Amino acid sequence: MTLIKSISGIRGTIGGAAGDNLTPLDLVKFTSAYAEWLKGEHPGRRLKVVIGRDARLSGEMAAAIVEGTLCGCGVDVINIGLATTPTVELAVTGKQADGGIILTASHNPKQWNALKLLNSHGEFLNDAEGKKVLALAQAGVSAYPEIDRIGRVIERSSYNDEHIRGALALKLADLDAVRKAKFKVVVDAVNSVGGVVIPKLLREMGVEVVELNCTPDGNFAHNPEPIPENLTEISARVPAEKADLGIIVDPDVDRLALVCEDGTMFGEEYTLVAVADYVLTHTKGATVSNLSSSRALKDVTEKHGCKYAAAAVGEVNVVTKMKEVAAVIGGEGNGGVIYPELHYGRDALVGVVLFLTLLAKSGLKASQLRATYPAYHISKNKIELTPDIDVDKVLAQMKAKYAGEQVTDIDGVKIDFPAEWVHLRKSNTEPIIRIYSESRDKAAADALAEKIIGEIRAIVAK
Repeated sequence: MTLIKSISGIRGTIGGAAGDNLTPLDLVKFTSAYAEWLKGEHPGRRLKVVIGRDARLSGEMAAAIVEGTLCGCGVDVINIGLATTPTVELAVTGKQADGGIILTASHNPKQWNALKLLNSHGEFLNDAEGKKVLALAQAGVSAYPEIDRIGRVIERSSYNDEHIRGALALKLADLDAVRKAKFKVVVDAVNSVGGVVIPKLLREMGVEVVELNCTPDGNFAHNPEPIPENLTEISARVPAEKADLGIIVDPDVDRLALVCEDGTMFGEEYTLVAVADYVLTHTKGATVSNLSSSRALKDVTEKHGCKYAAAAVGEVNVVTKMKEVAAVIGGEGNGGVIYPELHYGRDALVGVVLFLTLLAKSGLKASQLRATYPAYHISKNKIELTPDIDVDKVLAQMKAKYAGEQVTDIDGVKIDFPAEWVHLRKSNTEPIIRIYSESRDKAAADALAEKIIGEIRAIVAK
């Protein structure tokens, strides 16, 4: 498995040959390069970096290597242990650190791990910064500090409670309304760090919690990507428990999916739509999502008399666009909610607090609330990459083929038709071409995807 190096981090499978996987040697190599990059950003001063990890099986091993490497590079370390991605982001600014490293492969299966790299604002490195780190990794560190200049671990403490307090203190969080609603919620945290923070957050809100896969031991109970085919257990459990809602998070808790009281999926795409609807009701302003996200966010935004903007896929791209248009809410259709009041990062805790407030104040059941939003269906497909596929050529030919439609090429090729769209792009995290299509119902979205996949295969065959 080749290492994947992108704006989403340095990601690979554990074990195997160095250079082709995320081995101990690779962890040292990229951590050292990140430390060198930080030194260039903050010359002449003692650096401080926050590290945290999700609960996957390789996390403790990887964290020990990263911690030691940073110290060996002359960087002091604050290790916050088991932590969500947004928790580490908040800790960077809360601890006044110069950067952060999150050890998580997000939704990838247990054999994967990754280094997610943050700047001093607790935000992901942009494309140019990431390329500098990769160049430094390629060149190699020429020399490490001598004994009197090595770093040390200056703190070992959790930051989870600070994160929970921050989410509960949001101005639009109506904790009294949630407590009066007396919700019962089933939580599936896929046996990662979400099993620690989400139940605690909910209980602080007066919610009755049924824990499902909430032991943070890294033994993922199912494929950790929070999409319907992986969530059959909780979909059955919610109505069986007579619960009001099911909450699902991925291993690093930056994505939030929801199950309605009747066991149907609220729709990962609609987490952001619902939260944005609530925010825009109280705070007018722009919204942003990526090109692969549902058109429903644009519809809801315009319903409130506000403007919507699209960004390339990747949290850093969405954040950049949000700052550019001064968005009050944004995120990605994979269940990622970014609410600038707390910080510029996808945050499932923020999503939970705002969604439960909306649900409580609406007086509706989750399925009824879902029915108030525009009905779209996204079909998510992929084609495995092989050496004989020239992706850039494929995308260029598809762009030319549909030149008569509204085409956006800031990230792959997105073709907007009057009532539907399709987006083709190389994944940042896996060796695949993603093909996302959206239409008014499943059959139409699937038909559009099949048509496009057929056209791609015909191009490849030539």
